[in-house]
Amino acid sequence: MSKKLKILFLCTGNSCRSQMAEGWTRHLQGDRIEAYSAGIETHGLNPNAVKVMAEAGVDISGHRSQHIDEFRDVALDYVVTVCGHAHETCPYFPAGCKVVHVGFQDPPRMARELAEQGATEEAQLECYRTVRDEIRRFVESLPAGLEANI
Repeated sequence: MSKKLKILFLCTGNSCRSQMAEGWTRHLQGDRIEAYSAGIETHGLNPNAVKVMAEAGVDISGHRSQHIDEFRDVALDYVVTVCGHAHETCPYFPAGCKVVHVGFQDPPRMARELAEQGATEEAQLECYRTVRDEIRRFVESLPAGLEANI
């Protein structure tokens, strides 16, 4: 049996996109990849991310928002930054760990903008679903999709 690839998905607050990526990876690629998620900061788990992932059959309700420092002693193969801020402020990782940026739009920000325009809650949730599905497609491409983004 070959060693599982260790991937950390990193975003600003570890509340939405990185959580979705960890959930999808565990669900779809758990036999080949050991997935983690963290943030440059911790903002708590976004309830709408939990909701739309549950709609797709993936339970992330037991996840917690984790800080990048919690992974200092984990021998990671890849760190995948899923937002621009995390990519720009990504800390240094030891040699052998590749940092890959695969940016996704920010559902909470998009939903907030829609809410300010008077959009329904359903329309706001659609932002989360769109990004959820984009992340799923990326995770389905793993591990080959990592090399394509280096």
